[in-house]
Amino acid sequence: MLRDIRTNYQKFELTEQTVDKDPIRQLNLWLQDAIAGQKPDPTAMVVSTLDQEGNPDSRVVLLKELTPEGLVFFTNYNSKKGQQITANQHVSVVFFWAELERQVRMKGKAEKISEEDSELYFHSRPLESQLGAWASPQSEIIESRNVLDENYNHFRQYFETNEIKKPPHWGGFLIRPEYFEFWQGRSNRLHDRIEFCKEDQSWTIHRLAP
Repeated sequence: MLRDIRTNYQKFELTEQTVDKDPIRQLNLWLQDAIAGQKPDPTAMVVSTLDQEGNPDSRVVLLKELTPEGLVFFTNYNSKKGQQITANQHVSVVFFWAELERQVRMKGKAEKISEEDSELYFHSRPLESQLGAWASPQSEIIESRNVLDENYNHFRQYFETNEIKKPPHWGGFLIRPEYFEFWQGRSNRLHDRIEFCKEDQSWTIHRLAP
């Protein structure tokens, strides 16, 4: 029975004394733990946006850069998430590393990064990924898989004799954080929850009841 599935978390703890006073640095510490432990897709994060009706819309994307300003990921700007972010900058993010019994929640506003930075990252990708960005009309309804395969083959042949450039509809978003919550699983469901709330240019830190 689903209701009988439970885990007693007891690997680590998180306290007001041990948490980094900068949530970006704390996120980076936990990311490095996940990467060092060779956890599956350690940079995977759920990004939630709002559609035109105000309903939440969520999907998993990969974090590609963590800077003092925030979190960067890349996508097709014409995709559903790209259009939703253009209409409403407010997004939320969730990381979950089951093996480390850790979760991070974040809320903030997303904005496009510069074309130069998007170009730089685009050309660092494998050729196959670059071609995929051209081949996929992301989020559009297509008749069959053949549409993608035919598009891919078309652009593969085209760029054999032409310089490949970043598609104009493809690039990065920077999420500037306004809120963080770090969750560390503990025994007896008495988990550690530390939140960061941004006020002006500083962060206030509180412990939350689990």
